[in-house]
Amino acid sequence: MPTPVKTALLALLLTWTVFRPAMAGPLEDGLAAHGAKDYGRALLLLRPLAEKGDAIAQFRLGFMFANGHGVVRDFSEAAKWYRLAAEQGVASAQNNLGDMYELGHGVLQDYAEAARWYRLAAAQDHPGAQVNLGALYANGQGVPQNAVEALKWYRLAAVQGHATAQYNLGVMYATGQGVAQDYVTAHKWFSLAATQGHAMSQVNLGFMFAKGRGIEQNHAEAVKWYRRAAEQGHATGQFSLGGMYANGLGVARDYVVALMWFNLAAEQGNAEAARVRELVAARMTPAQIAEAQRLAREWKPKPPQ
Repeated sequence: MPTPVKTALLALLLTWTVFRPAMAGPLEDGLAAHGAKDYGRALLLLRPLAEKGDAIAQFRLGFMFANGHGVVRDFSEAAKWYRLAAEQGVASAQNNLGDMYELGHGVLQDYAEAARWYRLAAAQDHPGAQVNLGALYANGQGVPQNAVEALKWYRLAAVQGHATAQYNLGVMYATGQGVAQDYVTAHKWFSLAATQGHAMSQVNLGFMFAKGRGIEQNHAEAVKWYRRAAEQGHATGQFSLGGMYANGLGVARDYVVALMWFNLAAEQGNAEAARVRELVAARMTPAQIAEAQRLAREWKPKPPQ
């Protein structure tokens, strides 16, 4: 089973929604312009408000600098505006500033400072910050390593429906980190994340069905979840699905389809897929190999489901 992960920077930076009473005005117009990708107009409307101390405008301006929306991407400038908003208590700004400190983007890398800002946002029930704080505890970065504390923060985010938190919580239960090993509960959390399209949860759910861990063994269900991850382009999902086709588990044995999935996984650097595809190809005719290669060339990823 893989280890827990933290939310990726992009996902964090895209967490910019801040609720505010609806009313007409420059701020609302600026936010609307940004949402419509009219970045020039958004910058024109939001910067004066941010300079006057509007916390929401400061946060959105930080987001624009972090992502290069209408401006040259500048992490230092992003950190400046996030800090101003964070000091006024905007949870998403606190979370994103924590991320800047964790990654050393626009500021000197400082895990303890990252933990401080994540904690402030997490105390406001910001699920992304709760996941990030949990990851720091899991890895002992900026805080003492503490699996029980990691589990606590993951759970708070997971019950809010945060897919990465649900995945991490599933890993903790599956591997017995900070809690007694419990495959049934691990299956529950992987299922919740998998139904949101979380690819690694889909792979783990497929594995649990394939091996009968925490649930009755069901190869057809394993194929279903491996396929969902594979169709997103997840290399482990592609490798696992290829194995099901190669062995005729949950599907009719089909070396052509198996080789297609092994090829796709191998192209992403999956060493085991690269090794196994040679074994499968040795059982195939040149025409079958050519067909598998054609299918791999023409394959396109699908949106998460």
